[in-house]
Amino acid sequence: MNDRAPAPFDDDDLHSLADGRLAPAQEQALRARLTPEALAQVEHWQAQRAQLRALHADWASAPPPPAQQAAAGRAQALLEHGRQWWRWGGMAAGWVLAFGLGWLGHTQWPGAAPGPMAARAPGPQLLAQHFAQQAAVAHAVFQPEQRHPVEVTAAQQEHLVQWLSKRLGRPLKVPALQAQGFELVGGRLLPGDSGARAQFMYQNAAGVRITLYLGALDSPGAAPETAFRFHTDGPVPGFYWVDQGFGYALSGELPRAALLGLATAVHQQL
Repeated sequence: MNDRAPAPFDDDDLHSLADGRLAPAQEQALRARLTPEALAQVEHWQAQRAQLRALHADWASAPPPPAQQAAAGRAQALLEHGRQWWRWGGMAAGWVLAFGLGWLGHTQWPGAAPGPMAARAPGPQLLAQHFAQQAAVAHAVFQPEQRHPVEVTAAQQEHLVQWLSKRLGRPLKVPALQAQGFELVGGRLLPGDSGARAQFMYQNAAGVRITLYLGALDSPGAAPETAFRFHTDGPVPGFYWVDQGFGYALSGELPRAALLGLATAVHQQL
């Protein structure tokens, strides 16, 4: 009689099985030692992936928008230039790329004087566009994370709001988007050009995630308020706006109309 307990498994094993990255023999061996709950979780992820692929089936044959192609080219060039930094691991490498993209956008703004140290300060509109680009990059960095998508989860929402309000120097409020089908996952603190930024992440039943990125836009002459603007010059599209010198950007891989409805709901609550 064999009394040995089945070999342990972790989330990486489950994701490898759900993504079809195991050889047939490995898959069979893993399935044999999974609990019914773990098998159900794998089947749930596979069903979500099938739904997302069906939802965006036309994207597979459509060429990427020119703005995304340009952003991808800049990202690849930065990646090749700083490949040695990737040895630091996923989080550090992600932010090296994020800051690289931000600085690239800064140096390419119209009206910049020649030379890396002679660039003039951007106008309010370009500053807001740069803010939206940073929001899109932050979304692309953290949205795929399965185990650590946020620093503080929604279960600690009160602590999350107090912590981020203190770091950003302004009382914050987390918009509720349950009516639009999105639940709060949590949030994290991020660095900005001149201070701290916050990111709140939401997810719907299909596993689609959106992020709300916010922070102060400290610039002489910054517009106190701007209307919604649609942003596509980045890894994902989004809507951004400025209210009394504070920037907001909602990013996600959703159609423009869906993002606009979510941004409107956020703006009404804030």
